[in-house]
Amino acid sequence: MRSIARGLGLGSAAMALTALTALAWPGTAGAAPSGTASLYAPSALVLSVTAGADADSGTVLRAVTLVCAPAPSGTHPDPVAACTELRAHAARMDALTAPAADAACTREWNPMTVTADGVWQGRRLSYDHTFGNPCGLRSTSGILFDF
Repeated sequence: MRSIARGLGLGSAAMALTALTALAWPGTAGAAPSGTASLYAPSALVLSVTAGADADSGTVLRAVTLVCAPAPSGTHPDPVAACTELRAHAARMDALTAPAADAACTREWNPMTVTADGVWQGRRLSYDHTFGNPCGLRSTSGILFDF
């Protein structure tokens, strides 16, 4: 979330965090009647793609939200597929950033970093991975960071 907050400014970052909290815990936003409880542990992430070797010093190019419980939603272009992929690989996120078997990229150093920050099945999740160049990012076999 640090990389996103840096690009948005303090006021916008606070609004983004409030919006993510409302998506992850609907009861806390005052939208649900008091006394109701969700049957699902919260699963809401902010995903970002940053130009640079790390999310702290790079420039955020794109960012989306992904909510997986109780139903897939958010600004990710394919939340259903992304949530399905995340359910299958959340314990080993590196599987989602592995290159496809037929990937062929140059060795140019133009780093791109992807991050996933938020809550997954009620637990804090913070993941980042740096690719050597944009081709490496485009050549992954997963859909989670395909936005």
